[in-house]
Amino acid sequence: MSRAPDRRRHLGGAILAAAAALVAGSADSRAAPPADNGAVVILYHRFGESRAPSSNIRLEQFEAHIAELVSGGYNVMPVPDIVAALGADRALPAHTVGITIDEAVASVYAEAWPRLSAAGLPFTVFASTDPLDNRLAGYMTWDQLREMLAAGGVTVGHRGAARRHMPNRTGAANQAEIARASTRFRQELGAVPEIFAYPYGEYSLALRDLVAGSGFAAAFGQQSGAVARTTDRYALPRFALNEAYGEIDRFRLVVDSLPLPVTGVVPSDPLVRPHNNPPPYGFTVVQGIDRLASLNCFAGAREITIERLGERRFEVRLARPLEPGRTRINCTMPGPEGRWRWLGMQFYMLP
Repeated sequence: MSRAPDRRRHLGGAILAAAAALVAGSADSRAAPPADNGAVVILYHRFGESRAPSSNIRLEQFEAHIAELVSGGYNVMPVPDIVAALGADRALPAHTVGITIDEAVASVYAEAWPRLSAAGLPFTVFASTDPLDNRLAGYMTWDQLREMLAAGGVTVGHRGAARRHMPNRTGAANQAEIARASTRFRQELGAVPEIFAYPYGEYSLALRDLVAGSGFAAAFGQQSGAVARTTDRYALPRFALNEAYGEIDRFRLVVDSLPLPVTGVVPSDPLVRPHNNPPPYGFTVVQGIDRLASLNCFAGAREITIERLGERRFEVRLARPLEPGRTRINCTMPGPEGRWRWLGMQFYMLP
């Protein structure tokens, strides 16, 4: 009789211990992914249109890219699924890649879609509605876009109505243009796309806030870099690929790249005005990322200096003011397994 309470106590203790282990395991499974768990998103424009080499990918280059992606080393996901995983703090598989195309040009339908579909690779085409409405030469039709959607594996993203430099315009004008395009998407496709791409990758803080406030789940620029958990979901990077930057060695480099997760990015507004030209660019690399002595930054042929403040803060300074238009800064450093971490920033100076 004297042992029964001990057995009950031991049994109760075992149950409590098991329950605690189960709760701990469940909590671990819900733990947020590390800051460098992310994805690479690549960007195309035109396919087999050699008259526009700066925005075109040659078909043999594109076919080599597809062969690399289906080789077994990558996890190609629909871009909206990548965005959803980021928003829900769900871990993404290693080597996750998303494919995007800016503008619904005719070669997307004639060249890219058949090849990507045959390979089983999903992709998103960001469409501007005015070229489709105006039946602009060299662009797809609404019927072709609907055909692609019905076949599966294709999603449509929002790129506004016209192909404009949106930071040059007023907030009211941009809001009206987004609304006009949304109306046309709803009329033609039955729904408004959930993700947005800034034309030419150009955006300001005001435009970023407008897009975020318009109900989009995410927005993409055209600065290079891999998407980190710390990346602003309304300023997501993409690697642009064209004839000059589309050879297979570079393709392998970018699709195998890793995020360089940072916080405290300044300036918050990539729109450059005379009073902050050149813009002071700075960021703090998050804990857990090592080999920081190897971090380097580049701005094309521009002269820049990098100052390290303390252990993890970096300040990048351009030697001279920016000219009107786009200027990109890329910061890279070696990562594990021979891969490279990559962070990009695109500034836009008003004309």
